[in-house]
Amino acid sequence: MTDLAGQYFDAAVSLLQRARDEEAENVQRAARVLADTVAEGRRVFAFGAGHSALPAQDVVYRAGGLVPMNLLAVPGVTGVDVVPAPLTSALERVSGLATATLDASPATRGDLLFVISLSGRNMMPVELAEHARGRGLTVVGLTSLAYPGAVSSRHPSGTYLKDHCDIVLDTKIAVGDGELAVEGAPTTFGPASTLVTAALLQAVVAVAVGLLADRGVTPPLFRSGNVDGGTEWNDRLLAEQADRVFYTFGRGR
Repeated sequence: MTDLAGQYFDAAVSLLQRARDEEAENVQRAARVLADTVAEGRRVFAFGAGHSALPAQDVVYRAGGLVPMNLLAVPGVTGVDVVPAPLTSALERVSGLATATLDASPATRGDLLFVISLSGRNMMPVELAEHARGRGLTVVGLTSLAYPGAVSSRHPSGTYLKDHCDIVLDTKIAVGDGELAVEGAPTTFGPASTLVTAALLQAVVAVAVGLLADRGVTPPLFRSGNVDGGTEWNDRLLAEQADRVFYTFGRGR
């Protein structure tokens, strides 16, 4: 029998190596912007729709993560917990929902927004990135540059997420997001987009932490709540960073 597990791991490792080598400069650029944003006391947000929300959630409120990372949660599209699940995909094609969410959020000029979309073709990520830049936010996009040209844009302008970002990180994911194929299976399978996108975003955070430390700025990092003293450490940082944290009751407003 074909070693599909081995093939999947090999494909994932190959994609991670490509992302590491080919996106090194853009990772550094994004990390400098993130470090500047944190050092200047500004706000950081991350957005993704459907499964693209998973890498965004991965950098929010977690051990080893920066405290002032906030999830921009657009109703109905943050993950796949909506019933029926296809509603998430439908809402990503609706105009005005993401921009209204951004306008209702605490985001202001000079803040930083990470926008994640594998294809970069849907209304929501394109409209959000364009609107955010118009409001003076810096936008970093994480998307696959294999999609533009291979699939049509669903935005009236014909543009993609990549066209409305200050910095783009290319996830290298092939159109269709399937790394494996076998006879008898009707389509490719073994998606790797979540893995690679999460790794790229965590790499940006890691470099930003190093840059802050090099500047003599103590990075505001969470500790694990499952080690002794971790909860108390995190409570103290949440109180100190209250004006930049928007995922706790009674803070950040």
